[in-house]
Amino acid sequence: MSTESHPAQELAELVAHLRQLAGAWQGVGVRQVRWTDLDPDWPACEPPSQPPSEERPVAAAPASAPTERPAPPQASEQGAPASLFPHSQPRPRALPPRRPADAGPSLWAGYGTSGGPEKSIAAVREDLGDCQRCALHRQRSQIVFGVGDPKARLVVVGEAPGFHEDRQGEPFVGPAGQMLDRMLVNVLGLQRADAYIMNVLKCRPPDNRDPEPPEVSACRPFFDAQINVIRPVAILALGRFATQSLLVNQRGIKAQRGQWGDYRGIPVMPTFHPAYLLRSPEDKRLTLQDLLLVKRRLDDADAG
Repeated sequence: MSTESHPAQELAELVAHLRQLAGAWQGVGVRQVRWTDLDPDWPACEPPSQPPSEERPVAAAPASAPTERPAPPQASEQGAPASLFPHSQPRPRALPPRRPADAGPSLWAGYGTSGGPEKSIAAVREDLGDCQRCALHRQRSQIVFGVGDPKARLVVVGEAPGFHEDRQGEPFVGPAGQMLDRMLVNVLGLQRADAYIMNVLKCRPPDNRDPEPPEVSACRPFFDAQINVIRPVAILALGRFATQSLLVNQRGIKAQRGQWGDYRGIPVMPTFHPAYLLRSPEDKRLTLQDLLLVKRRLDDADAG
């Protein structure tokens, strides 16, 4: 009796394998696949063994006590200030810890999952390591992980690092970052260090193009882990891509801004990206309205 498999059986096995693979991709946030020639040097990535938990792990204690800062000006909900986001004083910024290059990555570690060890932001950064999980590592200057208070009430999410962020290793440090600082201080009453600021991607895409599905898939477990560790009161999503990634849809930013969405039980407020506001200052007033909704949410949480 021949041991060779029948073509119909081979086809059925191939279909079953593709379905299993598609299910694994969907589980890590892939919504679209574009086939291309594979690079044999790329490291293989396996899907996570279990999804991130909704529990809030205990964040690591800060290395030193924060210095006292003067109280920022408060915005009135009755109208916009004369200059919506006037310039504020620059503040020193601390980079997140880096993992030694010779310490191998702990891929898909159980970030705060139920029954697993609780993680801190520093532990998530350690597990990310000198990441080479997608092709973006080939042209980056450094990883841009995230910065701010690991117990922040507000997490700010952008799309991906730009030129200045790639050079400095911190999100939102160029002109758009200066605009974001003014938005935080003058409307929300928050210093930059009071929030936690991050991007969907940790490395800069070439020519600042839109992130691609394999890149999002590689970053997604660490992106989710950061938010799961912090468990903020609210998330401010800056721009179309960050909003679509958090809310898992393909709607434009103008159709979603000013309306609360939901990311794993955390309220999400989409608004315009600061880089867009630099090009279209007439929409600052709409952004102010969105930020005042966030401020009310944070104030209500404090009062409760």
